[in-house]
Amino acid sequence: MARHTVVLIPGDGIGPEVTLAVQRVFEAAKAPVEWSEQQAGIAALTAGQEVLPQQTLEAIERYQVALKGPCTTPVGEGFTSVNVQLRKRLNLYAAVRPVRTLEGVPTHFHGVDLIIIRENTEGLYSGVENQVTDDVVMSMKVATRSACMRIAHWAFRFATRRRRRKITVFHKANIMKMTDGLFLRCARQIHQHEYPNIEYQEMIIDAGCMKLVQDPTQFDVLLLENLYGDVVSDLCAGLVGGLGVVPGANFGDHQAVFEAVHGSAPDLAGKGLANPLALLMSAVMMLNHLADTREDVSCRVTAERIKAAYNCALREGRKTRDLGGNLSTEAFTDAVIERLQ
Repeated sequence: MARHTVVLIPGDGIGPEVTLAVQRVFEAAKAPVEWSEQQAGIAALTAGQEVLPQQTLEAIERYQVALKGPCTTPVGEGFTSVNVQLRKRLNLYAAVRPVRTLEGVPTHFHGVDLIIIRENTEGLYSGVENQVTDDVVMSMKVATRSACMRIAHWAFRFATRRRRRKITVFHKANIMKMTDGLFLRCARQIHQHEYPNIEYQEMIIDAGCMKLVQDPTQFDVLLLENLYGDVVSDLCAGLVGGLGVVPGANFGDHQAVFEAVHGSAPDLAGKGLANPLALLMSAVMMLNHLADTREDVSCRVTAERIKAAYNCALREGRKTRDLGGNLSTEAFTDAVIERLQ
């Protein structure tokens, strides 16, 4: 059986605990994966390296796939987000967040099955900020035709391959007529000229958020620029139980980084309270990606086995405390391993 080398970045806070949980499940499932462990974030600084070491970047460029635990980002000061740096340095322009209802995780909503696709390199997150005067600062929202066309094309291609029925673009082009207007025009062009078979919808983002919390089942795939995608993906996570039950991935033309989308929660580190499910779900996405790109059926089979195991654990009430259960990180991992078929 072929084995695939994957870069593993444990991250900060609870990161090492949840990545260890994933490694244990992968070992028990005999996943065809070998790990190349690298550092980023505060863990890298503590080891005397840069916050995003060149060695880590080179490893991802070499092996093309990475699984990353959460990395701490200082608020209002300090170093730039490791996530933002990774996306820019590796040109990971498409962020994907699948959000679905999980049996055994009670919420106010039922039958949620959404995919949020976010442009990952531009917008206000370009980080172009200026001090105009002592009392005035300015942040520039950047949009280029090439990036808008690229993410629109990627989203429609992805939706087609996944047999999704509709793409809805959230925007604020009624106010930001140039930047969001460009994003809309590119999405329309790709839809009309290349993917007319997929239903297409546009919605002003504030109205769209209201409709999401009224009835999320009316949506299928959401396509958003950078900042909107960041906010809406977390909002949608709240529809199904929170950031602890949704996976995430960042795709470029050559590399892909799969990650837990929750924070590093340093206050919980070392207490056995972390929920490893989000990173485990991201690792399942990673296996399916390997199956698609390396034509390795064993990766897909292993992904389905792991997914079935954690779904079974949740249905039977074997959950961590954040989901209303009483299991520690290790005990939940054991519960998943016990249900592997």
